[in-house]
Amino acid sequence: FVIRIVSAAIAFVSQIILARLMGDFEYGVFVFVWVIAIILGNLSCLGFHTAVIRFLPQYRSAGADEAIIGLAVTARIFAMVSATLIAATGIAALYFLGDRIDSHYVQPLFVGAFVLPMIALGDVLDGTARANGWPVNALSPTYIVRPLLILAFVAGAIWLGRMADANTAIVAALAATYFTTLAQFLVITTRLRNRFPAQHVEVHFKTWLMVAFPIFLIEGFYFMLTNADVIIVGIYLPPEKVAVYFAAAKTMALVHFVYFAVKAAAAQRFSALVSGEDRVALASFARQTVQWTFWPSLIVGGLVIAAGPFLLSLFGPSFQEGHLLTVILFAGIIAKAMIGPGEVLLTMAGELKIGATIYAAALVANLGLNIVLIPLWGLHGAATATAGAMVIEATLLHLVIRRRLGIVMFIASAALPVRSASSVEAG
Repeated sequence: FVIRIVSAAIAFVSQIILARLMGDFEYGVFVFVWVIAIILGNLSCLGFHTAVIRFLPQYRSAGADEAIIGLAVTARIFAMVSATLIAATGIAALYFLGDRIDSHYVQPLFVGAFVLPMIALGDVLDGTARANGWPVNALSPTYIVRPLLILAFVAGAIWLGRMADANTAIVAALAATYFTTLAQFLVITTRLRNRFPAQHVEVHFKTWLMVAFPIFLIEGFYFMLTNADVIIVGIYLPPEKVAVYFAAAKTMALVHFVYFAVKAAAAQRFSALVSGEDRVALASFARQTVQWTFWPSLIVGGLVIAAGPFLLSLFGPSFQEGHLLTVILFAGIIAKAMIGPGEVLLTMAGELKIGATIYAAALVANLGLNIVLIPLWGLHGAATATAGAMVIEATLLHLVIRRRLGIVMFIASAALPVRSASSVEAG
């Protein structure tokens, strides 16, 4: 939680500095390309980065060191190969369709393709470290070191005479990602070898893939749901508008980090509780995560909205038009906070198909609303579409968790009795 607080502050300040250095047009180009790279890099894992969290604690309890090492190695290789294939496909698409893409996006997209394998590897290493209870090794490379290095590399390049544009920023992001991921790889590999001194490896690829792929559907739909709005804005509107929308979204990330912090902290505990038979403890912990998510989100959100005009002005004078966007986005964030990290509970409880269906529905709603509302209301339409999709997502998660697991994950449910899943079905 502390790491995510620090990382949220670092991300916010670094984005302000980048926007100031680059101007709204070049900054808009950069964030459009960087968001695409982050999305594709994450999706390249095909769920293996979370499958590691699902299986590793079980193998550790059983003393199956060979399976742990096999899982770690397989997940890394799979993610790297998958990301490389996606990057190659993207480069080929740029070659054949480059004349149909706005010229200011072509070179940054080409450079961004080369960062995908390292983003995918970093996500797998993150999952491996979290599964072992190493939060500093898991989160600090991606959320603290990398943004600081991007900023430092951009500043250094400008000092050496490079232009302060999107091309410079994406090259800096490429270098920072390779540096942090490779360093993280060395640290986590060393710790794994020391903790699990296996003489050989066991590979259960089919078993892992059967779990990883449904997780990929859930997390893939969710990840696209939380990031696709920036891409759609970039398709419909010029880079300056992308910059304003991203700045508003990054400002509200100061609120959203509470949700992500609780989600990251709860995954391993949910996995352990689901593996046991104490449903009362599981339900109690689920309600605790809701409390941890909602009240800090409400307090931080109120403070951020009150300070919104000032915070946005830090990006530049033209960014203040994004204040209303922060209010609209907050409505969706607080709806999510009211049910806590419900999708994590569904994933760890094995309810993968229904989880994927929920996020598919929310993503379709998000895309449809964006397509309809952006031409009508511009940036306000994009924010409304995103908030509306969050409300739909939260509602579906609450209903499904209550019916399938008998657990009421809702901010007002603390006093409600725990019911078994069978009694819910009977009702």
